Amino acid sequence: MAYAFEIHGLTKRFDTVTALDGIDLRVGRPSIVGLLGRNGSGKTTLIQHLMGLQLPNEGTVTTLARPSHALRHDELIHIGYVPQEIRLLDWMTVEQHLRYVSCFYPAWDTGREQKLLAALELDSTKTVGTLSAGNLQKLAVILAVCHHPDLLVLDEPVSDFDPIVRGRLLEFLLELVREDEATILVSSHVLRDVERIVDWVVCLDKGRVVTDASLDELKERYSEWRIVSTDGALPARFSEPYVLAQEVSGRQARLVVRQSAADVAAFRAAHAAEITVHPLNLEEMFPLLVREDPS
Repeated sequence: MAYAFEIHGLTKRFDTVTALDGIDLRVGRPSIVGLLGRNGSGKTTLIQHLMGLQLPNEGTVTTLARPSHALRHDELIHIGYVPQEIRLLDWMTVEQHLRYVSCFYPAWDTGREQKLLAALELDSTKTVGTLSAGNLQKLAVILAVCHHPDLLVLDEPVSDFDPIVRGRLLEFLLELVREDEATILVSSHVLRDVERIVDWVVCLDKGRVVTDASLDELKERYSEWRIVSTDGALPARFSEPYVLAQEVSGRQARLVVRQSAADVAAFRAAHAAEITVHPLNLEEMFPLLVREDPS
């Protein structure tokens, strides 16, 4: 299987702080991967290693079958990158910046460029230095995708977009995978948007991978049970090991459970209760993911 990137034993320290702690990770092609984690979990540091912008203290990072720190120009032109901190040439207009960057990419697609300018509502006559944070993000996205990258890395790409523009961008990312068979790695705190497009979820916590699974698998792993007793009050607290969180009030309860380990019939019989099962969305699952045992 061809991998967009492979990471083995990646450790990165900044003085006494360990930002990444023995990361092992590989992502196939094509796919859309959500990179999740709390602030300070190591997401941006991991992305910078994929782009060859950081060198590991230990371990190896391979991007598009090449050591990331040794990527050549003819390999970098197959990667698109939108960093969290966007720095462009302030004195150029949007149109001038697009023409300047397009010179470096033989496969630059002006049709895609014009389509995105319209969809993202970006005025190409504006000077880059006068753009709002949201419009600067729009320009960075367009610059990152018009050369048909095999790997697109997005670090918080929609944080300053309004809901309509976010929706248009997400639709385009799905189209990008279909058209180019690209792999997309997207780091974002807007989990409802991430859930709309990703097929795989990687979650970091304290510099370690705590979740590395398909979105479908995670939805099968966790669920919410709404409980109603058919025979008096429920216990004040449920002791079943698969119960991860609970709220109990008299004859009713709300439980978050590890669905794969749960026995619905046994629970129903033991507590004389009716159970309604509801799936969790990614935002509801997130607190559970960062508690996962990485071993």
